[in-house]
Amino acid sequence: MRVAVPHNLPREEVRKRLRERTGEIVDHIPFPGATVESDWVSDDRLALMVGAMGQQIQGHVDVEDGQMVFEVQLPMMLSFVEPMIAKGFKEQGTKMLEGPGDKGD
Repeated sequence: MRVAVPHNLPREEVRKRLRERTGEIVDHIPFPGATVESDWVSDDRLALMVGAMGQQIQGHVDVEDGQMVFEVQLPMMLSFVEPMIAKGFKEQGTKMLEGPGDKGD
C-alpha cells in the first residue's frame, strides 16, 4: 500500500518535523496495543516495523519534494483494513507535518 501526503515544505523541514514526532506514530495506528519501531536509514527514509493484531508489518516513510510517502506491506490477513489505514496515514501524516501556527484543514 502506498499513500502520498502532499506538503509545501522544504525537505529539511519535513525531516525535522518527522524526527520531532516519530514517537507519536504509534498514536496514529488504529489498533489497540500496537507497537512501532522506527529507524532513519537515510536522510529521506524512515523505516518502520509495526506490531499489530499479532502481525509484524514492515514499511517506510520517504520524504520527497512536495510529498511524504508512506509505504506499507500489509499481510493478507489485514488487507481488509487497507482503506482505513490509508485514510489514517493521509490524515495523521498531514497532522504530523503541521507546525506551530499552521492551520489544519
